[in-house]
Amino acid sequence: MRPDDLEYVGFWIRVVASLVDSLLAALVIAPIGAIIYGMSYFRSGTTGPSDLLLSVALPAALTIAFWFARQATPGKMMFAARIVDANSGAVPSSGQWLLRYVGYFVSILGLGLGFIWVGIDRRKQGWHDKIANTVVVRPKSRGVDPPGVVRSIPPPLGGAVFLFL
Repeated sequence: MRPDDLEYVGFWIRVVASLVDSLLAALVIAPIGAIIYGMSYFRSGTTGPSDLLLSVALPAALTIAFWFARQATPGKMMFAARIVDANSGAVPSSGQWLLRYVGYFVSILGLGLGFIWVGIDRRKQGWHDKIANTVVVRPKSRGVDPPGVVRSIPPPLGGAVFLFL
C-alpha cells in the first residue's frame, strides 16, 4: 500500500482500541487469577510472584507478541490500524517493539500526557511512538463506493489480545 493511501490513527480511535484490548486482556487474565488465587482474586488486592507475572509480565508478553505477529493488537485491528516504522513505513524492528512498550511507562507520566499527546501531534504520535520511532496508520477512508465497486483492503499484519494506544 502506498503512503498516500494511509492516514495516521488519532486519539479517539486509539482510545477505543485500548478499551477493547483491555477488555480482552481481562477476559484472559481474570480466569487465570481465579485459578491461582481462587475467588479472593476479585475481592482483595492479591500479592505474590504469580500476581506480578499475571498483572505485568503476561500483558507485556501478549502485547509484544501481537505486535510481532500482526503489527497491531486486536483493538487496532478492528480499525485496520497497524504500527509501522515512522521513517520507512516498514515493520518495526525488535528493538522498536521493546522501546515502544517501555515507552508506555514514560507516556503515563504526568497524568498520561504522553498518551494525550496523540491528540496534539500532527503525526498522531504518543511519547511511546516517538521513543520507538513508530506511527500508527490505517487505510484512508474513501467514502461510499459507487454501486458494483468492491474494494479489497489487505488485512493488517496480524494480531489478537492486548493493551494500549
